[in-house]
Amino acid sequence: MAAALGLLNAATARAESTDAAIDATVKKALDAWRVPGVAVAVVRDGEVIYLKGHGVRSLDADDPVTPDTIFPIGSCTKAFTTTAMAMLVDEGKMAWDDPVRKHLSYFHLGDPLADKQVALRDLLCHRTGLAHHDLLWYRSPWPPEEIVRRAGLLPLDQPFRTRFQYQSTMFMAAGLALAATADRPWQDFVQKRLFEPLGMKSSCFTSTEAAKAPDRAAGHRLNRLGRAEVVDYYPMEHPDPAGSVHSTARDLAQWAIFQLGDGRFGDRRLVSAANLAETHTPQMVIRLEGVERDLHPEAVQMSYGLGWVLEDYRGVGLCSHAGAIDGFRVQITLVPKEKIGIVILANLHFTRMDLALSNALVDLLLGLPRRDWNALLAEAVRKDEAAAAEKAREREGLRHHDTTPSHELAAYTGVYEHPAYGTVKVTLERGALVWTWNHFRTPLVHYEYDTFTAPLEDIGTPQIEFQTAADGAVAAMKVSAPMGVEFVRK
Repeated sequence: MAAALGLLNAATARAESTDAAIDATVKKALDAWRVPGVAVAVVRDGEVIYLKGHGVRSLDADDPVTPDTIFPIGSCTKAFTTTAMAMLVDEGKMAWDDPVRKHLSYFHLGDPLADKQVALRDLLCHRTGLAHHDLLWYRSPWPPEEIVRRAGLLPLDQPFRTRFQYQSTMFMAAGLALAATADRPWQDFVQKRLFEPLGMKSSCFTSTEAAKAPDRAAGHRLNRLGRAEVVDYYPMEHPDPAGSVHSTARDLAQWAIFQLGDGRFGDRRLVSAANLAETHTPQMVIRLEGVERDLHPEAVQMSYGLGWVLEDYRGVGLCSHAGAIDGFRVQITLVPKEKIGIVILANLHFTRMDLALSNALVDLLLGLPRRDWNALLAEAVRKDEAAAAEKAREREGLRHHDTTPSHELAAYTGVYEHPAYGTVKVTLERGALVWTWNHFRTPLVHYEYDTFTAPLEDIGTPQIEFQTAADGAVAAMKVSAPMGVEFVRK
């Protein structure tokens, strides 16, 4: 009896020590990255060993983050879509290499060869050849079906199946294919086949549903003084298989336990071990270059599976994914061999705290030599920002100052159209050109000759270059990244 009690006391002491060490690691990361709040869950060997909230849900109030605080999880939604598809593969209703149009008749790609050959697997590992084109879905007025149709009108940016290019609209298409095959909406399938069996009682699919929860995090962004400020909640009114799930650390702890297993949860099998493992299997190489190289200094290789990123880390394999939307950054990291899962839900826009904290917790849990990941990744961010600033200076150095537009401003007004991006209106208001597209509206600032810039806080500052036809009339406008397309004047 005394021996058993001694073992129990020793186990309790170890658990308390681990708990305190995680607390300290989280607090250090919060302070280093100036994040208002974070919810963290850690699972090991099928058990939740840590589940806490730190900091506040909103800087406009004092309500603390809890394990039940709702956060949008962004692209961590993608693994729910691929796991749901794995269930249909088990049932023989679809196969990973089925042609997409077998399940979604209106799907197309803007290249004849790719359009003929594209399979479900291609959508799920980002190798269709279509670049991001995030503005098709970001603050889009169109429902998912329309967004997918419009994506088919864009040319490919790389040859089919040759390069990893992250593409969320392709995941929308995959979710719509699942819905067509299952004969029920994507969100209903995920709710019934995943959320309910896993006991994910607080999770939902739209910002409208999330707004009903009393315990919901507010998003934040650092202002020009480096201080966090509350930002408007990003509206996700349509369930989106690429990124609309909202969840909690408590719910996602169950998700992590399930993903670390063999497809069973408790005594119930939800998916076969083989098809769950397929989602964790490398499908497409991710080149380690630029900022990705600096953010992952321990990685030798990185690949994309089906809704997961696979990499090596200090001698162990990681299976992870990040998620981001206005005001939030999320990270789910699995260490399959050690049966460890880490969930990090942070309420600061595009912070890299999620990755720094994930790495620090992996080091702690595996007993690896500690590294100051907060400092290392802060330096990677600084280096990336410096490179961007230098590129901007180089561009400014090539700018032709003291030039004027070749036409009176009224000549640039009108309606411009693109088959995928729809309609841009250019108007003349109080002596300035105003550019309006979907929910975005901004005065244009003259840059040089017939080129203007569109200062849009949410998407950067694209350049608008007006094109003149042979008859001298303004005929089109080229819009730089993040669009990278040409609109033709009506």
